[in-house]
Amino acid sequence: MDKLNIELQGIDANGTEKTFSLNNFKGQKVILYFYPKDNTSGCTQEACDFRDNINRLTSKATVIGVSPDSINSHIKFQQKQSLNFILLSDFEHKLSEAFGAWGEKSLYGKKYMGIIRSTFILDKTGKIIKSWSKVKVKGHVEEVLTYLTQTSLS
Repeated sequence: MDKLNIELQGIDANGTEKTFSLNNFKGQKVILYFYPKDNTSGCTQEACDFRDNINRLTSKATVIGVSPDSINSHIKFQQKQSLNFILLSDFEHKLSEAFGAWGEKSLYGKKYMGIIRSTFILDKTGKIIKSWSKVKVKGHVEEVLTYLTQTSLS
């Protein structure tokens, strides 16, 4: 299946529930970031970093966050953190698998399947032009901004 055609339920920047597919964003660059869970410390920090830099980011690309959490969880997360970008619910991990952001993880020696914190930048045709896997939250949004700024200059 073409990953651009995968449809997921999500909420827009205003908290309105909609069905989204990456095809909806053709003609614009997209920052697609996958994170494990709403309202956990690392995921909250990453989301707030995107939120705090939204004006700098949206001049270059549309921000979309993706996790396996439910729409209700996303709504609470968005309201609690005043998030100002799209959140998609990938509870069947179709999109995360298509992007290679779903895989084996390990915590305290136990192995399990889950979201591998990853970010992708898609060009205006939906092609991946940059990716980060096993993202470290601290400083990551700045890395994304630096990349977008450098590529928009060339």
